[in-house]
Order: sequence, then structure tokens, then C-alpha cells
Amino acid sequence: MLLSIEKLIYGGDGLARTTPSADGRGMAVFVPFVLPGERVEAEIQQQKPGFARGFVSQMVEASPDRVAAPCPYFEQCGGCHYQHISYERQLEFKAAILRETLQRIAKIELKPEIRLHASLTWNYRNRTRLQVRTAPEFALGYFRFGSHEFLPVRECPISSPLINRTMSRLLELRGLQCPAAVEEVELFADAADERLLAWAFCGRDANSKELLRWAELLQRELPEISGVMCFSSRRRSKERSESEDDDAMNLRSVAQLGAKAIRYRTRDHDYQVSAGAFFQVNRYLIDELVSVVTGNARGEVALDLYAGVGLFSSVLARNFHHIFGVEASQTSHGDCVQNVPANVKAVGARTEDYLTSDYFRNRKGQKRPDLIVLDPPRMGAGKRVMSALVELGAPLVRYVSCDPATLARDLAPMLAAGYHVAEAHLFDLFPQTFHIESVMLLAR
Repeated sequence: MLLSIEKLIYGGDGLARTTPSADGRGMAVFVPFVLPGERVEAEIQQQKPGFARGFVSQMVEASPDRVAAPCPYFEQCGGCHYQHISYERQLEFKAAILRETLQRIAKIELKPEIRLHASLTWNYRNRTRLQVRTAPEFALGYFRFGSHEFLPVRECPISSPLINRTMSRLLELRGLQCPAAVEEVELFADAADERLLAWAFCGRDANSKELLRWAELLQRELPEISGVMCFSSRRRSKERSESEDDDAMNLRSVAQLGAKAIRYRTRDHDYQVSAGAFFQVNRYLIDELVSVVTGNARGEVALDLYAGVGLFSSVLARNFHHIFGVEASQTSHGDCVQNVPANVKAVGARTEDYLTSDYFRNRKGQKRPDLIVLDPPRMGAGKRVMSALVELGAPLVRYVSCDPATLARDLAPMLAAGYHVAEAHLFDLFPQTFHIESVMLLAR
């Protein structure tokens, strides 16, 4: 099928349309790894009423914005989507997608200019989760694009140098007798990229003694590893993050050796981050993100919803007398308690439950928050939370979003209630991917 690519859409695909049929309607066709203006021959892989999905079988006319992808696994691995696009154009496409998504879903016309916050484009990730295969030989990898098929890799150019060195060493040492029960390994490096935590997710047949022996070998042969935690996969639910997670993470440990947490130093604070806790993954933009979200706001009371380990609460504490940091994950909440100063109350609860609880309702009339910060998971905050925020009526709300579609849904009731978008920021926390992190500063 010969197609002309109209534009890029959220999710990484390019959109094309077939020649209109007798009823005057053309079918939408979604094609990955393309650019607007390109003409391609595509092989249709999936067809449903009204749309189809395909892959490029031949490039007929390439865009001048197309560049050579440096990663040998690009288009095979499901992690990156934009390595074929020059970085300047990646930013432009993301800004256009953010603006179009808000307009299409919630009829929100962004009046302010979207302020772009670019990142260094490679080695930016401080964390990566790797699939593990122990037979017929040890291998690390990711899932192949659009599937759950294992793709062995030897490097990941968007991960930090320390993570890549650790991957290389593990492969060189053939996994150090990695137990067959280990299904995934996650590596999290500190801000200096000198030390890291390793945590593994294991199947039901995990043997704690065998895992401890493996952990001892890891720390002996890779001294950069401060600690090893092994968790049961059966009890794992995905935690929110840049690109794949939604629910709070409450893990059951089956083995542990060394440190349970790592110290992550930013410009404004030093954070304890435990294995399994949520923390921003772009090691270059954390300070800039915190600066925009906390800004020059000051007052009596602030709410930090979906607070994680206290990334924003710890800085807000300098300009507010009382901060309530609300976090559902037991792991992240435990870190938050350790990270925040005395004028921050770390609340272990789901945000929607906390905002609608009798305890909170009895207090909110006495101390209306001067600022509300929310950084929800990919699914967004949802109707209950946004209704409660409208009722609270804080003069300033700062919404950190990792999904423009759920952002559009959540902003609609705020704008209907009299708020306006004072500033719109796009933080490119995930270069080479379609993921969009935005910060909306709302005022009324």
C-alpha cells in the first residue's frame, strides 16, 4: 500500500490515510518509524473497522529530517521510537502533539507558548529494567517492538554509562550463576553515576539462599553495586514512571544483601531512594523540573499529591509553613518520611481517598491550600481527585503529567471552574521516545 505520512501522533506512529472510498472516507493507517511528508510502501499487519496498522516495506521518499539511528537495536527494540528524527524536530513534534491532544480531547486551546526544556539526548536514564534469560545461556534484553518476545541486547545508548558498564560486565561474567528464577533485573544509578542499586523480580520457584549467593557474587565482582534486592514477581504491580507504569508498588522481598536504598543528590536536596520507589529517570533535567514545579510559590499550606519520595515536598518546605505529601506506595512513602523536613506531613494514602476522607474534609475549611502540586501516574488523577481540587479552590495548581490524553481529561473541569493555564512547559525527559512530560501552571 502506497502511503503519504500526514503527521506523527502520540504513541510514536505516523498517520496516513487511504484513498477515500465511495462514501468519501479514507481509512486511517498507523505506521511506526516514519516522518511527516514521507512517502512509503507499507505492509498491512493488522486491519480493523476504520483503521489499520502497518510497517514500512520500502521508503519511496524520505524526509530531510531523517537521520541515521546510532543504536543497533533501533526498530527491533520497543524502547525508542524517534531515533530516526533529528533532536530539534523531535521537540517540535512533541510540542505539536501536546497542543493537538489537548485541543482534540478537551477543546483546550493553549494560549501561552509551550516552553521547551531539552535534555542531553543520550545516556540520560538513571534507571533501566532488563529482561533476563538464563538458558540456553545468560542474556539481558528488552521486549521486541510491539511484542513480548525477548530481544537480547549488549548495550542501551539512552541508559547511563554506569548502567551500560554493569550490563557489559554481567554479560562478560555470564550472569555469575544467575538463578533461573530471576525474570527481570532493574538497575538504578545515583546522580554521580558512581553507585547503583540492583533489584530482581523472581518467579514462584525462587530460593532465597540461592539468590543470596548470587547477590554476594554480584557485589564481589561489581563493587559499584551498593545493594541487591530480590522481589517476588507474583506480588509486583507496575509502579508509575516515565513510560510504563501506573499503580503503586508494594513489593514482597525474598532476599536482600547490602544497602536497601541509594542516596540521590540533586542541587537542592539529598534523597533516600529505596529499591522499588518511584523517582524521575532523566538525570539531566531533575533540577530544572523541580525548579519549575516549585517556582516562587510561597504561603501557609501546600498539598503535594502523588508525592513519591518527596522530590517536590522537600523543596516546597522552604517557602510554606505546612506541606502535606500524599503517596500510596509503601516504599515511596517510607522514603518520603525520611527525606522531608519537620514541616512536611508525609501521608501514606491514595490521593483520592485522602481528599475525600472525613479527616481531610474537616480540616480543609480551616486551611485552604495556597498551592496544590500533583504528579499522577500515567492514568491521570481522575474525576474524584479533580472534583475535590475544584472544590478546594487553591489559587495555584501545578500539574505534572506524563500523558497528554489524561492531562486533557483532568484539566477540563479545572478550566471550566475558572482556572487558566498561566504557563505550559514540556520537559523532554525521554529523548528518542514518543513520551511527553509536561507541567501546567494553573491559576485563578
